[in-house]
Amino acid sequence: MTQQCLTRSENGLQNWVILVTGGGSGLGAALCRRLASEGATLVAADLSRKRAEDAAAGIVPTKGRCHPLELDVTDAAATESAIHSIVRQYGSLDVVINSAAIDVTEALDTLSVADWDRVLSTNLRGPYLVSRYAVPHMKAAGAGHIVNIVSTASKRAWPNAAAYHASKWGLLGLSHSMHAELRPFGIKVSAIVAGGMRTPFLLDRFPDIDPTTLQDPANVAEVIHFILTLPGETVVPEVMVLPIRETSWP
Repeated sequence: MTQQCLTRSENGLQNWVILVTGGGSGLGAALCRRLASEGATLVAADLSRKRAEDAAAGIVPTKGRCHPLELDVTDAAATESAIHSIVRQYGSLDVVINSAAIDVTEALDTLSVADWDRVLSTNLRGPYLVSRYAVPHMKAAGAGHIVNIVSTASKRAWPNAAAYHASKWGLLGLSHSMHAELRPFGIKVSAIVAGGMRTPFLLDRFPDIDPTTLQDPANVAEVIHFILTLPGETVVPEVMVLPIRETSWP
């Protein structure tokens, strides 16, 4: 297993098959661009087919390619079917990056139960389902990597984000439990604690935010590329990536 991973690292990402949820915009789209440039086959999964198609169309197929996939990660049957289809079509599933996420900015006593469920379902149930159905294929291959995009919201809290904090603290715990459980099978699990990024996730919801306090999502994608291509004997279970002017940490 170690020699296999070392060889793949030396060859960049050639022949890797990588699923990125939330791949239609923001960090997900940046990841698709960065990893496809190294020769990987990307599947950009998004709740919006148009966003997924636009993200895939924006990648010049020099080495790797990007294929759009409409997927609701909260739907267990659809997620299971999508994972099986990827393996059947492309021959493997080497990496899963759980990047799909939503937030509802609302006070605890006015946050609707439906919105609470929607945030937890997307941000925590979704990564569980994607990982749940990807892991058997990775176990069969004796290798794989699951990357969970967490947030500084998993380390501290601010008002009017109860559901988001609950989901991200939960995702960080899930990620570490998966790391402990899956490492004997040669499967790496990494949690990316990402600080604020210049993406629609923040810019569209908070028009008064100062973009100079945020980081380019391409920088976070670069860190993830580094983690993916480490030698097989090394894993990074957690890393924090902040803009130099980060306001949410510490």
